[in-house]
Amino acid sequence: MIEIGPGPGGLTRALLESDARRVIAIEVDARAVAALDELRAHWPDRLEICAADALDIDAASLGTRPRKIVANLPYNVSIALLTAWLPKLDAFESLTLMFQREVADRLLAKPGGKDYGRLTVATQWRARVRRLFEIPPRAFTPPPKVTSTLVAIEPLPAPLAPADPVALEKIVAAAFGQRRKMLRQSLRSLIPQAETLLDRAGIDGTARAETLTIEQFCALARAYKER
Repeated sequence: MIEIGPGPGGLTRALLESDARRVIAIEVDARAVAALDELRAHWPDRLEICAADALDIDAASLGTRPRKIVANLPYNVSIALLTAWLPKLDAFESLTLMFQREVADRLLAKPGGKDYGRLTVATQWRARVRRLFEIPPRAFTPPPKVTSTLVAIEPLPAPLAPADPVALEKIVAAAFGQRRKMLRQSLRSLIPQAETLLDRAGIDGTARAETLTIEQFCALARAYKER
C-alpha cells in the first residue's frame, strides 16, 4: 500500500491494521513525519516513511507488486499526481483516491457534457473508473468548502483502443484547447490539413471535441501518427 500525504496518520493506522504486507507513506511535512515515527515504532517491519514531495517520487518503483495507492490526496496537486501515474498505471493493481467532487466528475464524465475533457480521455483510455461514495465537508477538521468523492481507478488489461500515447495527447489537447469550435478548426492548431485527418479517421469535421468517444480520439491519433 502506498499512501500520499498521510498527515498525522489516521488512514495509515487503518492500513497497518489491515492485511497490507507493507505500507509506504509519502509525506513532505516534517511535523507529520514526526507523528508517523510513533506508528513506525509499533510496526517497524511494515511501515516505511518517505519524507519527500510526492511529485518528486516515482511511485511505480516503490515496493513490490502488487502495488495499490490509497490516499486522501492533497487537492492542490491531485491532478498533477494522477497525470504522473497514468503512463505507468500497469505498475499498480488499483488506485483508491479521494478527490474534490468536481475533479471526480471529470474523471467519470461521458461524451457530450461540460465535464468531459482531456483528463477524462487520459484516464478512461487506460482504466476503469468508479465512484465509490461522497464525503461531506463536516467529515473533516477543519471542514473544507467542497464535497469530496472517493474514486476507484483500476487499470485495464490493455488501453480502450489502440493509439500512440503521445499522438493521442496531442490530438486531445488540440481538440479541447478550443472546445467550442468545430474539430476542423480546432485541430488546425496541430495540423493544417485537419479536414484530411478527420476524413481518414471517419469523423465529421463539424463535430466538437466533447461529442467524440475515446475510441474516436484514438482513431484520430492513429491517423495523425500515420500521416
